[in-house]
Amino acid sequence: MAVIDGVNGPADLADLSSEDLTQLAAEIRQFLVQSVARTGGHLGPNLGVVELTIALHRVFDSPRDAILWDTGHQTYVHKILTGRRGDFSTLRQPGGLSGYPSRAESPHDWIENSHASTALSYADGLAKAWQLSGESSQRRIVAVVGDGSLTGGMAWEALNNIATADRPMVIVVNDNERSYGPTIGGVAHHLATLRTTQGYEKFLGWGRRALNRTPVLGRPMYEALHGVKKGVKDIVTPQGMFEDLGIKYVGPIDGHDVELVESTLRQATRYPGPVIVHCITQKGRGYAPAETDEADRFHGVGVIDPETGRPTAAPTRTWTQVFSESLIAEASRRPDVVAITAAMPGPTGLSDFAAVHPDRCFDVGIAEQHAVTSAAGLAMGGRHPVVAVYATFLNRAYDQVLLDVALHGLPVTIVLDRAGVTGDDGASHNGMWDLPLLAGVPGLAVAAPRDGVTLQSELSEALDVDDGPTVLRFPKGTLPDELPALRRSGSVDVLAEWGNEVLIIGVGAMAPVAVDAGHLLKDEGVQVTVVDPRWVLPVSESLVDLARDFRLAVCVEDGNRRAGVGAALAEALAPGPVVALGLRPEFLTQGRRADILAEQGLTPEGIAESVSKTLVAFGT
Repeated sequence: MAVIDGVNGPADLADLSSEDLTQLAAEIRQFLVQSVARTGGHLGPNLGVVELTIALHRVFDSPRDAILWDTGHQTYVHKILTGRRGDFSTLRQPGGLSGYPSRAESPHDWIENSHASTALSYADGLAKAWQLSGESSQRRIVAVVGDGSLTGGMAWEALNNIATADRPMVIVVNDNERSYGPTIGGVAHHLATLRTTQGYEKFLGWGRRALNRTPVLGRPMYEALHGVKKGVKDIVTPQGMFEDLGIKYVGPIDGHDVELVESTLRQATRYPGPVIVHCITQKGRGYAPAETDEADRFHGVGVIDPETGRPTAAPTRTWTQVFSESLIAEASRRPDVVAITAAMPGPTGLSDFAAVHPDRCFDVGIAEQHAVTSAAGLAMGGRHPVVAVYATFLNRAYDQVLLDVALHGLPVTIVLDRAGVTGDDGASHNGMWDLPLLAGVPGLAVAAPRDGVTLQSELSEALDVDDGPTVLRFPKGTLPDELPALRRSGSVDVLAEWGNEVLIIGVGAMAPVAVDAGHLLKDEGVQVTVVDPRWVLPVSESLVDLARDFRLAVCVEDGNRRAGVGAALAEALAPGPVVALGLRPEFLTQGRRADILAEQGLTPEGIAESVSKTLVAFGT
């Protein structure tokens, strides 16, 4: 029997021999490749944490002890070891296993964490709670944080608080930066610090890269580490940076040596205060296609051939690709255009921009707040910055958009990829909150292109705005066919025109769906016109004037219907009747975008039915 077949919970790990553990790690990797190849998911990060996760579950008594995962896409192995291996065929599928920790799935999942740099704050609060309840001597807390997450300011805010207390906590830094060698040696095995020049230089290099991308604290902390303010002994003491904060440091150690990680963690739990255990891991480990992938070591994949790692579906042209090409073209004719990414140049389409304009593309790390305010500074300096970010991650930078950019009337363009329903990544990644957040920002304008052509034109228009912020939003996935306008009425594109009883407003990617709904209503004898407002917030006078000529206005959007474009139009048209069709204000379960839209009534049939019912209520 395979070792993995005998592991149905963490307790089953306790009696495994060293040989069993090695075999188990190999079987888990094989299982991950075969399983994720069928469903898609975060493969590379999980291949890199196999031994680390095994060691965590041998040392800590989950769920009585709390294992808190930062950026929870690295929890597939955790799920396997906590009894969910049989559900992996449903990974990221409707009603299936979540791609992130899920409190509904298992008591072993403490936080549903898919936004980075937060786990340390959860750990700090939980440690305080257990201290107050008297449980801290019986229950332990371990936070697993990637080296990338340490580029986020929130992680350092938490460390600042953790360091001032004597509450026990283990912080595992899962450092999968590929420039590091995986094996450290016997000194690290005995919790000693590195004592060789090579070790110091590796650690200092890691510290320099991580901390120099950290707002405010990074450079001073690195200088302290590098010996600017310390004696000769501390120059060669890699734990100095953290111990100056009051946090004991151990490592770096080989994160793929189960016994070494386990023994280090056990000794760390005996310390009465916070301890950092620095583990070096290899993203994509054990799977050749991932190990040789220079882009991101198979960070996230779709359905692939497990033997070759190649996608099984033919590539399609995406919204992100059109944005990337359009921005490069704009920057080629406008030297003032610069780009900013928060640690996601590839997913947001800025990698190609950086290759063409390397001195005009800035990766600030996982620091969305800093990205937006840094963009404000660039705008003050005469540049027009484009901040490219997933829509869900803009939530973190609302204050900066409002007060650092809009209050100053600065020309910053924010491009929101994955706006609306993203689907299979679950509640935390749906970009459905941007329109309600941005609707109240004075002087900010939001555009929502319906296809590649309008994306190009609206990006150009946004870059021409020089007296305030602009936002461009588009969804995840394959680009739809071009949908040309019949004509333009003021600033509004008229897409279909069959009378003036009902006006359907299709917001962005929902415009083709709105046109299809218009066809259904026309066939039922309803006089209907379908438009795309292009610039959706604030609601334009052109749209308001046009809507007044109709008996009923219906707004179709893939955002929160309670506070989005439809709600803004209803306010502008009051007391005229407006039906706002969009997403219910709730956390959506994972599923395919098309299925979620259908469940929310955002299909041609659902829209037509809503319009027909409203007309019946009017007595038509």
